[in-house]
Amino acid sequence: MNNYDVIIVGGGIVGAATFYKMQKRFPDKKLLLIEKMPSLASHQTGHNSGVIHSGLYYKPGSLKAENCVKGRHELVAFAKEYNVPHDVCGKVVVAATHQELPSLHKIHSLGIENKIEGIELINGDKLREIEPECRGEAALWVPCTGIIDFVDATKKMVEVALSIQPLSSVHLSEEVIDFIQKGEGTSVMTSKSTYFAKHLIVCGGLQADRLARKDGVKLKEKVVGFRGDYYELNDDAKHKVRNLIYPVPNPDFPFLGVHFTRMTNGEIECGPNAVFTFKREGYGKTDFDLADTIDALSYAGTWKLFFNNMKFGINEYRRAFSKRLFLKTLQHLVPSLTMDDLRSGRSGVRAMLLNTDGDTRDDFRIETTDRSIHVLNAPSPAATASLAIGDYVAEEYTRKFG
Repeated sequence: MNNYDVIIVGGGIVGAATFYKMQKRFPDKKLLLIEKMPSLASHQTGHNSGVIHSGLYYKPGSLKAENCVKGRHELVAFAKEYNVPHDVCGKVVVAATHQELPSLHKIHSLGIENKIEGIELINGDKLREIEPECRGEAALWVPCTGIIDFVDATKKMVEVALSIQPLSSVHLSEEVIDFIQKGEGTSVMTSKSTYFAKHLIVCGGLQADRLARKDGVKLKEKVVGFRGDYYELNDDAKHKVRNLIYPVPNPDFPFLGVHFTRMTNGEIECGPNAVFTFKREGYGKTDFDLADTIDALSYAGTWKLFFNNMKFGINEYRRAFSKRLFLKTLQHLVPSLTMDDLRSGRSGVRAMLLNTDGDTRDDFRIETTDRSIHVLNAPSPAATASLAIGDYVAEEYTRKFG
């Protein structure tokens, strides 16, 4: 009963999409998906901004660029077929000042190269037609960007996969402790039992590097977590944001900046900032885990990241503990916002596979051993690209293992 053809570790949207795609491609195979939390999508997937990304910002030809565009089309089609709450509402990327115009034009060129359909440079007057409370010199209109309930999408992918093969299983509240090579396969030891499979696929998110090392993968890099805090607009201020408003990202900072997002439940979120977290799965501002902290601060890449982004890091931390500073950043795009318009919202943590030189802007990274596949780096836009990543993993499985 504990023998499977393939075991997939990790019940976020990437693990769920891989489970779904593998089961579609190999309907006769018996698969097991293991997730340590009581429910699917409990970490990065359930704490992100819920945006269906267009694929606008990524280096042409990269896995991020290609899989984001491909995955976006698949995700929207999947959402339509299975009634997952979503809305392809479009977004604006705003150059608030004249100095930001060159960066806006560069992003536009990237979008053209990445074949993002329908993008258009617009002036300040056209911007105000789309987002009346937003102010800027110019903007990029991206009509194919949208919003979705990623948690619902994750659960639906798993549900559809199980309907294909009833012998496949999903085990929740079960943490993977170790991998032991045994014969031609791998024994997976969990907090509850031991399972065996010929092949293993690991989509570990915030624990990807640790799980890879347990499986014998030689990995120089480490996962470092960055917490992002959100505010929400109070009901009487929601009219100030219709859909999605993004700033022109600072090219020297490896995040997209604080933005406005209408969620599928009608709430308007503002954020996130990006601060180093002292606990990989810690969502509170003062959350702390000694082992996680030692792991991160004993790694040279972490210190290089700090030194390379000292000014940004200090500003992000100040904003994390100051509503007034957070508001000031939001007013850069929507000047009419006031302190009374904002209430504290949720937080999320993003896993970044940090290079030894402190660079966080690595591409998606998926590595294959003689018996397993590891998704080592899948930050944003991985949720949007999840179905394409699932296809990529299934292709790798077919190529490597037949």
